Amino acid sequence: MEKGRENTRLHVLCRKLVITRNEPGLQWLIGSPFFPPSTIVSTFRCIHHSFRSPHSPDFEKESEDLRTLLLKGFEIIGALIIAQSDYERSAVDAIDAARKLKRLLSGGSISDNEEVIGAVADSDTGNVHFSVSRTESSSKLEPVTCVVYDDNPEKYIWETGCLLRCELPIQLPFYFQPNKPSDVEKMYLHATDAVVAKLKEPHVAFMFETLSKASAGVPPHLIVHGSELNSNTDLSSIKLVGDTAQDSYGEALTCGHFCFKNTSPPAVFSSENADIIQVGVLLNRSKKPLKSTAPVAEYFSALEEARLLVVDFTLEVLCYAATSLELRHAAAKLVIPALVDQLNLMKKATLPNLLAEHPQLRAYHFSPSSLLHPVTIVYELSHGEAEMKQVDIRNCFTKARIALINPMSNSIWRGSPLLKDVHNAIPNSVVSGGVVSLIQGSYEYYHYLQDGFDDSGWGCAYRSLQTIISWFRLQHYTSVDVPSHGEIQQCLVDIGDKDSSFIGSREWIGAIELSFVLDKLLGVSCKIMNVRSGSELPEKCRELSLHFENQGTPIMIGGGVLAYTLLGVDFNETSGDCAFLILDPHYKGTEDLKKIINGGWCGWKKAIDSSGKSFFLHDKFYNLLLPQRPNMV
Repeated sequence: MEKGRENTRLHVLCRKLVITRNEPGLQWLIGSPFFPPSTIVSTFRCIHHSFRSPHSPDFEKESEDLRTLLLKGFEIIGALIIAQSDYERSAVDAIDAARKLKRLLSGGSISDNEEVIGAVADSDTGNVHFSVSRTESSSKLEPVTCVVYDDNPEKYIWETGCLLRCELPIQLPFYFQPNKPSDVEKMYLHATDAVVAKLKEPHVAFMFETLSKASAGVPPHLIVHGSELNSNTDLSSIKLVGDTAQDSYGEALTCGHFCFKNTSPPAVFSSENADIIQVGVLLNRSKKPLKSTAPVAEYFSALEEARLLVVDFTLEVLCYAATSLELRHAAAKLVIPALVDQLNLMKKATLPNLLAEHPQLRAYHFSPSSLLHPVTIVYELSHGEAEMKQVDIRNCFTKARIALINPMSNSIWRGSPLLKDVHNAIPNSVVSGGVVSLIQGSYEYYHYLQDGFDDSGWGCAYRSLQTIISWFRLQHYTSVDVPSHGEIQQCLVDIGDKDSSFIGSREWIGAIELSFVLDKLLGVSCKIMNVRSGSELPEKCRELSLHFENQGTPIMIGGGVLAYTLLGVDFNETSGDCAFLILDPHYKGTEDLKKIINGGWCGWKKAIDSSGKSFFLHDKFYNLLLPQRPNMV
């Protein structure tokens, strides 16, 4: 490896650079043309591999998915490979893979001196070695001498950037001859190509509207004409001009003019709190045409029977833009390419079934807790809530949307009287020298007697299951409602685990039944941990700690005794001392956080307390249900 410049520096924003050390494979490093080149915003696991090796992507399929999944305004800047040795060779392989993918995404060309990052993570330690290539020859690598991890990455992204949202309904009517079905595909492709061409015409205009209080003196909306767009300019070469640039017609206004200026910044920087600019697409007929034309009517005689077919799409795209980017560049280099890519994806998905029932395709936007920015998934609505059918299509992203989808409407989460994240009111450290591993994300606290339903003495496992399902809802993995006791019982009858007399009974359920319900309703798989005695539970702390670090889901503890929800462990690996963060569903009071905390209904429980009393009974067995987080890109 050649020695390069000694000041090679890398800025890492993403919270978790290596998604997993347990599986060999490749990850894409994501950056933005609005940030310095050596800035890693996030990382995606490679979705499509060739049959030969997990380090050999199927580049065609990978590029097709990433065109829609990754918001315009973000881009591939490198790759990371997990390996045990030969870091230099692995770094070259990572850079070669990233360059090939970048070339496909850019339409075949990238700059010869474009910087590409190659990262290699040690499969045993997780330590990451970085290199940079600034030439087409990836064998000439420069080692990275300084890696800086940002303490407040959300602020870095959303203080200087915003989201552009554009929704565009499209109706494609076309005629074909029923006795020539081969013509259907040709006519359909012609109709979609015409829409793409129209988006790039000078007569198309883009209306930018503020959805919040904008800068003083700036109108609430502004129209940018297609004739002002420069689609030949590469986004990375566009100069960011600052918020004060403006010509007499307003075309040089920047995105920053439609963002908050006269108010204090948000308390929490995130994609859900980001400034959002609404972009509308208009067919501009008010401007003078490029050449004088008279009205023309064309008549095509149908020599044979003809049939009209109408295909409807609703495109909806999100883009990330720097506030100092001019609106005309935002339209040309972000909005139009995003609309074209999404239309092409929907066109390809619809093509095989043109004469049958058309797929009901709709784009949804997710803000996963593992990423600093949203992603876009095209969802097949006809699959309904059988969400695991979506796994092969879009890698386990589900239909649940966040309010970010449509900021002009009410949030789909209507609010809940239930308490959320009650453990946040409890101090962490209870074990001397211990390491705390906690649930990741939010949940709702379900317990006895809620909703006016008396399940005292038998419903603790049901309540624990409701808490677990609320976690999957609040992390936007599902839009399935949290089921009632009766709906849980009906589910177990439907799959054949129980007979019909089970419905309406007060029969207990355990970890096995909970796993059946999660699989049936959410498509979520679970691991079951069997413990013969409560005295053996401390021996499982290392495994439980890994679960919270890698999966982050709440755990149900059941068996021959009462059921609990486990939210975390505090474990000293040297001494073996440990404590369990228990959320107790046996609470019967009102939603009073102080009462719940003071009463110990949510708190740390030592395996053996100071008086020598064991929390888990030594003469009882326990089954632990460990729900697995759906795979993410």
